[in-house]
Amino acid sequence: MPGLPPMVYHPDYSFPFPDEHRFPMAKFAMLANHLRNQGLLTPENTYRPGRCRDLWLKQTHCPDYLDRFINNTLSRDERRQMNLPWSEGLVKRTLLAPSGTVLTAQLALHHGLACHLAGGTHHAHYDYSSGFCILNDLAIAAHVLLRQSGVKRVLIFDCDVHQGDGTAALLKDDPNAFTCSIHCENNFPFSKQSSDLDIGLPGGMEDADYLDIVDNTLNRLLDRLAPDIVLYDAGVDVYKGDPLGRLNISEAGIRQRDQHVLSTLLRRGIPVATVIGGGYDNDREALATRHAIVVEVAVDMMR
Repeated sequence: MPGLPPMVYHPDYSFPFPDEHRFPMAKFAMLANHLRNQGLLTPENTYRPGRCRDLWLKQTHCPDYLDRFINNTLSRDERRQMNLPWSEGLVKRTLLAPSGTVLTAQLALHHGLACHLAGGTHHAHYDYSSGFCILNDLAIAAHVLLRQSGVKRVLIFDCDVHQGDGTAALLKDDPNAFTCSIHCENNFPFSKQSSDLDIGLPGGMEDADYLDIVDNTLNRLLDRLAPDIVLYDAGVDVYKGDPLGRLNISEAGIRQRDQHVLSTLLRRGIPVATVIGGGYDNDREALATRHAIVVEVAVDMMR
C-alpha cells in the first residue's frame, strides 16, 4: 500500500496521572503529537478503537479479576501488584488498548502492515497484573485472530527488554500461537515463564551482537512456522539509557532492529502489527521520539 500505513490511537491512552510515577503515562499522547508534527499521523490514516468486547477479554482473562479491576474492588495485595493508581481514566484506557491491538492486527491483515501507538502489555497474567500491565493485549489479540479472523498461526515476536512472561503463560496451551521473547535475562520478571522460544541476553550487550540475534532468530522462526501474521513488540527499553533496561543498544541499533524485522516480514509477504512495548526514560519527550522509530520505519517501508 503506497503512502502512510494505518495507525491506531485513542486520545484516552494518556490521562491525568502522577508525573513522579515510574510509568510514563504521558508518552502515548507525546508519541501521537510527535508523529502529527512529522505529518505521519493524519486523519486519513488514524483509526480509533472502542472499548474491548467482553467476549474478547473473557477469552483470555479471569472474569472475576476483570470485575474486581473495573469496579475498584481489588485486594490490597492486588493493588500493590498492579503498581498503578486506580482511576476511572486507568480503567478506560486499559479497556481500550487491547481492542487497539486487535484492530491493528486486523488492519495489518488487510494492508500488510499497521502500527499501534500503545500495546505490548505482556506481563499481565490470567488473573493478576504485573509490571504495569493489567490486561495482556498480545494474548487477547492472538486469541481473537485465531478464533474469529481465519488466521491459522500467530507469531508473537517480542523484543521488549523484559521477558513476555504473561503472554507465555496465557498462550502456552495454544499450539497455533507461538511466543518468542528476546530479552535481558537478568532483569524483570525475575521468575520467568517458558515461552515457545526464549532468548535471554546478557546485560550490557551492544548493537552488533543484538542485531545478529534478532535477525537470525526471526528468519529461523519464519522458515519453521510460516505464520499468517506477526505481532511485533518493538520495546525501546533495550536502549542503553533506559533506567529499567540493562542492555546497551543505541537508537541507531533500535532503528536497524526495526528495519530488519519489518523488511524481512514484508519481503516474505507476512502481515505485521507493531506495538510500542516498554520504555521508561525520565525524559518523556526523548522517550516518545524513541517510540516513534518503529512507526518511522514502517512509513519508510510503505513508501
